Amino acid sequence: MLNQHEIIETLNMIDEQHLDIRTITMGISLRNCAHPDPKICATKMYDKITKYAENLVKTGEDIEREMGIPIINKRISVTPIAIAAESCETEDYTIFAKAMDDAAKTCGVNFIGGFSALVQKGFTIGDRRLINSIPEALATTDFVCSSVNVGSTKAGINMDAVKLMGETIKKTALRTKDNDGFGCAKLVVFCNAVEDNPFMAGAFHGVGEPECAINVGVSGPGVVYNALKGVKGAPFDVVAETIKKTAFKITRMGQLIACEASKRLNAEFGIVDLSLAPTPAIGDSVARILEEIGVDVCGTHGTTAALAMLNDAVKKGGVMASSSVGGLSGAFIPVSEDEGMIAAAEKGVLTLDKLEAMTCVCSVGLDMIAVPGDTSAETISAIIADEAAIGMINSKTTAVRIIPAPGKNVGDSIEMGGLLGTAPVMPVHNEGSINFVNRGGRIPAPLNSLRN
Repeated sequence: MLNQHEIIETLNMIDEQHLDIRTITMGISLRNCAHPDPKICATKMYDKITKYAENLVKTGEDIEREMGIPIINKRISVTPIAIAAESCETEDYTIFAKAMDDAAKTCGVNFIGGFSALVQKGFTIGDRRLINSIPEALATTDFVCSSVNVGSTKAGINMDAVKLMGETIKKTALRTKDNDGFGCAKLVVFCNAVEDNPFMAGAFHGVGEPECAINVGVSGPGVVYNALKGVKGAPFDVVAETIKKTAFKITRMGQLIACEASKRLNAEFGIVDLSLAPTPAIGDSVARILEEIGVDVCGTHGTTAALAMLNDAVKKGGVMASSSVGGLSGAFIPVSEDEGMIAAAEKGVLTLDKLEAMTCVCSVGLDMIAVPGDTSAETISAIIADEAAIGMINSKTTAVRIIPAPGKNVGDSIEMGGLLGTAPVMPVHNEGSINFVNRGGRIPAPLNSLRN
């Protein structure tokens, strides 16, 4: 039974500490939508998405109203389109992105993910067609998100794909230059991509997933931040224990929402993602948690250690609160989506190199990074390769979501709006990586891939 203190505590978390369900994401399989005629295939995709997700938004709103818990985003993920559409006789996959976008608008969701390809070991015909279609697809749709997996611990890193994605990101930025390269905010390059991720832009419905599943992502940086205010000056074991207890409470709420949503939508309960997902709002920042732990500004010496402890404690607390933990699960560090990260980047304390070091110990990778518009495709590819190597060697998911902002230089900023926030343009190294990127081929899988 809940006591009065626990009820009041939960209300304070919601009202004052930005506690919310970041997303309910419905994963839908499109594997049975294949057809040689692209128009028929696109129609089948639209029909299936709208059939399964017809009541997704209404159900989310009903749960919000009945339980008093904000659910910020309702999203859809689908089978990677490179797989679902590969039998189609067309070179341009933009038609499928538009079908996804139309379905998202019909259902009223915030985003739809799955314009994706998995090329960690090589390309199929469908993979190449999809990647070549990304710039146009993201420029001509509103809610479609795209992802490409270029490496894994088992397969190594496909450096041909890494080179191609650097070029694709540049093309996407130029194709959406009138909007600060906004298309790149909907495009992520992965190593070790997971099949049940509820967060955008990297969500897709993996081939090992059921016909339809509900995955939930929670958000509670503000709650953790406020909890740590009560243990100022305490030793690290006390800090870790406080984070664990707080993460348990946050995840328990996510578990409740996920079970209820899956029941009402007649879909399988997938996972609860434990990730601390920040927003640009004051008091909802992962960077401010790290500063509360003791570093003066996020990015200075000690930041990586603080983040490592935070990430581990979140997982330890959350895993006891849910029967099905998955997704990415940890702490996100998207620069533009975190008020504290933005401030640290503007001061020059938080740099690209420091962010890369931080990605070794937390979820995902270099996320929502704006760089000068004249940054070369080869430099972007090299950044992707560095991040993929971290994921490959450490058997964790890493990713790059980078925006070479057309016409912008260091000191400028770009405005993405909403949850995507404001990104200060960060410097990259002037020294090139052309010869490195142009080698192509595949970086072999590391020794720790041989576990069978």
